Amino acid sequence: MADAAAARAMTREERKVVFASTLGTVFEWYDFYLYGALAAIIAREFFSPADPGAAFVFALLAFAAGFVVRPFGALVFGRLGDMIGRKYTFLVTILIMGLSTFIVGILPSYSSIGVAAPVILIGLRLLQGLAMGGEYGGAAIYVAEYAPQGRRGADTAWIQTTATLGLLMSLLVILGTRTLLGNDAFADWGWRIPFLVSIVLLVVSVWIRLSLNESPAFRRIKAQGRTSLAPVSESFGRWKNLRVVLLALAGLTAGQAVVWYTGQFYALFFLTQQLKVDPTTAQLMLAAALLIGTPFFIVFGALSDRVGRKPIIMLGCVLAAATYFPAFQALAWAANPALTEAQSRNRVVVVVADPADCSFQFNPTGTARFASACDLAKQTLAAQSVSYDTEPSVTSGAKGPPGHTLIRIGTTEIVSPSAHGVPADEARRSAIAFRQAVGRALADSGYPSRADPERVNTLLVVAILSYLMVLVTMVYGPLAAMLVEMFPTRIRYTSVSLPYHIGNGWFGGLLPTLSFAIVAQTGNMYSGLWYPVVVAGATAVVGVLLLRETKDVDIYAND
Repeated sequence: MADAAAARAMTREERKVVFASTLGTVFEWYDFYLYGALAAIIAREFFSPADPGAAFVFALLAFAAGFVVRPFGALVFGRLGDMIGRKYTFLVTILIMGLSTFIVGILPSYSSIGVAAPVILIGLRLLQGLAMGGEYGGAAIYVAEYAPQGRRGADTAWIQTTATLGLLMSLLVILGTRTLLGNDAFADWGWRIPFLVSIVLLVVSVWIRLSLNESPAFRRIKAQGRTSLAPVSESFGRWKNLRVVLLALAGLTAGQAVVWYTGQFYALFFLTQQLKVDPTTAQLMLAAALLIGTPFFIVFGALSDRVGRKPIIMLGCVLAAATYFPAFQALAWAANPALTEAQSRNRVVVVVADPADCSFQFNPTGTARFASACDLAKQTLAAQSVSYDTEPSVTSGAKGPPGHTLIRIGTTEIVSPSAHGVPADEARRSAIAFRQAVGRALADSGYPSRADPERVNTLLVVAILSYLMVLVTMVYGPLAAMLVEMFPTRIRYTSVSLPYHIGNGWFGGLLPTLSFAIVAQTGNMYSGLWYPVVVAGATAVVGVLLLRETKDVDIYAND
């Protein structure tokens, strides 16, 4: 029966469901990822009092805020989805997302309304995160509950393309706007246009989704009076279901999330921030890789209907853990060979009088201030894509003021200022002067300020990015079908949404910020990869040992 369902063509109703759900979710991911693609401009517009390096960190933290609240959105909207239905719940989520994105496009900058600008921006980002917490689960479950047994992986794989297509769409709109207006106009005001376009996408999405019917599985349990009155307590208050939720998180979504964000967002940040590739060039190369890789979502989704979901997802996690370091090292050689050559020739050392002065610069709440001399020195080198060693001054022979931290580049030593007890304006001026001095010393030692366009091996970069993208499709393509098959209909929306959004909101969404902190702490531009390598590897171990295959599960059997 499963083979017969897989062989026959989609019915008209199934095509409508897949198309409408996919298109609406693409638009919602577009809204969500505009912020990440424009992080550098947002840092300047809304966090301008900070120096450029710190402003970018604050922008990343605001980016991460949308991910932090996604599990809370999963609880709120998952409960609604299990009680009142899938259709109306993801209508609400798309309204919240679209309106929040549009408001970012008209929000005055810091220079106009002061500190209210970043406060409102973060508030809007939190609303986006809440909305996304309810969107994915609703769309994936809606399609899965329409799909016939034996083709659930292939049908839900279309939903799995939406996050990547939303990212691709955001990049293309940004590139198109930048090309039409020019870099100066785009940086001045044109960056707002991609946000304003979201109001058109919102209208289209709402119109499409209003034409859909409720899913047959939900209609069935509602007609029988068996919808859950307390889906949150049923999902997480009973060990039988909570155990499956925890396995879904540890053995599926945590590893999937870090592979997704490493292969797409972290790769883009690595190209632009670490390797200093021109943003437009980096976005074009990533867009090419996304176009090459996206069809593999459907390939692996359909393949999972035949060989199973678990083998494909676990293999993707294993390959990611095994190959990330050589892949990103090859990416550096292909995109900015001058940087890798300079790092191999000229050793850079951070000399500290007191190692306790150096913080681990991870702060997802944005409440901590990394103001010591050591923190500034490490921030500066990390932002300049410099790998370095850290030594105590007693062994290095360096001399400086009491409690000093300095950077040694060849024979040049530059003392890092501390911001503790210093007026904000003075601290900012000192930090800027220090960064400029370090920049000049690095330039004198052969470190490039940007990647030379003539030396960027475009084909090799796209090939490496495409490989990373294929890993994404392996872990993500079959995921929706497997999650849906793990839980009964009456609590499916809640049970699927929470582990998915903890995995993607926390394990994945915090990846750029946490990886940057690891790079700053260790002094190695590749060390941020340890985070996704460890998480993907751990997920593979848990998944292989404890998860059962679900491709032959009848999703109506446990209703």
